[in-house]
Order: sequence, then C-alpha cells, then structure tokens
Amino acid sequence: MPHLLSIQVAQARPALINGRRVMTAIHKRAVTGEVLAKPLGLVSDEQADLSVHGGLDKAVYAYPSEHYAFWRAARSEAGVSPMDDALPWGSMGENLSLSGLLEADVWVGDVLRFANCALRVTQPREPCYKFNAAMGFNTASKRMAQAGCCGFYLAVQEPGKLCAGDSFELVPGSRGLGIPESFNAKMFKHTR
Repeated sequence: MPHLLSIQVAQARPALINGRRVMTAIHKRAVTGEVLAKPLGLVSDEQADLSVHGGLDKAVYAYPSEHYAFWRAARSEAGVSPMDDALPWGSMGENLSLSGLLEADVWVGDVLRFANCALRVTQPREPCYKFNAAMGFNTASKRMAQAGCCGFYLAVQEPGKLCAGDSFELVPGSRGLGIPESFNAKMFKHTR
C-alpha cells in the first residue's frame, strides 16, 4: 500500500537566482507530528508565486520518493558537489514525499484517501527556473521534462490531518487523463 514518507513546508523568503532577487518557498523542510491540510494547502506552508503555485487546485504538491535516485545521478552528471547530494525529502519543493505511487499510476481526478483527509489529483507540476536553482544546475527543468518525473498537484477535497508514515488508498477518478499524458502535453505546448 502506498504511504506518506515525509511532510514538508516552507515560508516564502528572498533568494538570489540568476542574479535576481526573487521570493521562493521551494526550499521545503520536514515537519514532525500532524499537519492540517486546508483548502489552500498545508498549515505553515506558503507559495511565493500564486500565478503558478498554490490556490485551490495546486494546494499541495506530492512527489514520488522513487525519483530521488534519478536526481542524485543527474546532479552528479552535472558536476554538483557530492557534499550536496544528501537531497533530504522536500528537495524537489514537494509538500508530500510519497512511496509506492508513481506518475504512471495516477490520473487527474484520482483521490488519495488518508484516514483523516482526502486529496484529489489535479495536474502535473511544471518545472521552472527556481527548480534549476534548487537542484544546482541549469538543465534540471529540462531533465524533468525529458524524464517525466514531475510529481503532481493535489486539491484538498476533504480537509484533515496528515502525518508522516500514514498509508493511503488511491481511489480512481474518471480516468480520462493520466499525469504522464498531461505532463507531456504541457511540456510540448511550452516548446512550440
């Protein structure tokens, strides 16, 4: 059964990216204990740019932990210092680090039903320049697009508490559009 390995939150803060000072909350940190999921996201979590993150349909970002090995290898190939390769949960900017659920298993409209909360899958994550900065190399977004290891956004269908270690059930939705297909369509649109 899939389960929640870790929960991460962050407050928006200024960072120097590509010579510009920008607000970001991509640097998520793990929290312990229960975390309340409300319609606009997890309590104590912020999104810096609400035009691309946050809101009702992008309240929570989930990422498969299985992709972390890919990112360690990609960072090594890009020459990122091995000292920086710890990549703790949340390094992709995700709120929820999941185990046992990949993008290929998920469709828009599916529901992750936890004991005290239900989260509905809405769309894949689209990488941006802030992701490049977080990963430490300028082609990280491109690598995500090529590999399709994007994770997915969730709407809070039933508010409630989450805790690291919780298991959940994937309840199928209408199964009209899979996360990989949706991600490929978004990435193709951006390369036109």
